[in-house]
Amino acid sequence: MSDAAPLSGLCVLDLTELLPGPYATQQLAEMGAEVIKVERPAGDAARVMFPGLFSAVNRGKKSVTLNLKDDTDRAAFLKLAERADVVIEGYRPGVTTRLGIDYDTLRALNPGLVYCSVSGYGQTGPARDWPGHDLNYAAMAGAVAISGAPNGPPEYTTGVPIGDLSAAMYAIITILAALRGRDATGQGQYLDVSITDALASWVAPRHGVWDAGRRAGKDVTKADILRRAAYGIFETADAKFITIGAIETHFFRRLIRATGMTGFDDPALDDFAARTALADDIRAALTPLIAAKPFAHWAEVFEAEDVPFAPVNALDDLALDPHLKAREVVREVGNAQVIAFPVPMAGIDHPAEEVPTLGQHQAEILGKSDEAT
Repeated sequence: MSDAAPLSGLCVLDLTELLPGPYATQQLAEMGAEVIKVERPAGDAARVMFPGLFSAVNRGKKSVTLNLKDDTDRAAFLKLAERADVVIEGYRPGVTTRLGIDYDTLRALNPGLVYCSVSGYGQTGPARDWPGHDLNYAAMAGAVAISGAPNGPPEYTTGVPIGDLSAAMYAIITILAALRGRDATGQGQYLDVSITDALASWVAPRHGVWDAGRRAGKDVTKADILRRAAYGIFETADAKFITIGAIETHFFRRLIRATGMTGFDDPALDDFAARTALADDIRAALTPLIAAKPFAHWAEVFEAEDVPFAPVNALDDLALDPHLKAREVVREVGNAQVIAFPVPMAGIDHPAEEVPTLGQHQAEILGKSDEAT
């Protein structure tokens, strides 16, 4: 008999659209929760705008459509909320109160409910009502200012929506923590997840470097935070790219041995700060050496010499990469390739599969709710 999934029996009502909330509830569904996606009659906007994204973050959910401005549909939602463990919503602050589905209203029906609001800037503060997207939140959180070239202007360089995903992870963490707290108290709670605050938390390691300088009376620049010797992306002879991360002294010395790089044997360069001061010179010396041989050569050499390296995989490389393949990171679901839940756990044998059509589970979910009353 197979193990039950970790969140089996947990019921989540998902009122969110696009990315942060749906990604969070997708991960809960992967861990076995029943996630009921409550959509507007027109559906989640991502169904039309970003259908690939929609499929990626809504597998395994059940879809119902409700017009929460309509008294009958709102009553149907309130019935669902009476038996739910979690409600997660992504409206702007104040909208749920106007709709009559805010935390205080639902808590009166279900004191054990965990209610999570995910918004760009949080439920309080002067920016709470601002519209925004990942770029805006990343900018306010300090991530944009320290991205890009060390001596360059602020850039939004990541291809991954780090603000949205950081908020999704904090939604998951705090929902599970609140459920654990409910085990002891019987009471749910309200969670105010700000995308900006979540990403600011991820900026904390860089902020710590800046703050140490501030306390020491030093002006810490973006270059001071980002510059690393022997750390970067290099093109190989066969027009592929390889990443090298020889930050520590022992790795730097192995890199010199592996590449035959000259001019950096001075024992003084065992000091991290001394190497950092020569970061541009080290890169200039390393670039032509890496460019002279194909990727396979360097992969073999660096693995043998224990130098930190990795390929720069394009999206179409992920399913073919030998390591990711061995870890079963990419799975086949029908004719789709999906990224599997990343942590092996008892009860999680395969990815959630079906992407729900709009309102696909209307009769099942609302009928079950009627039977429960």
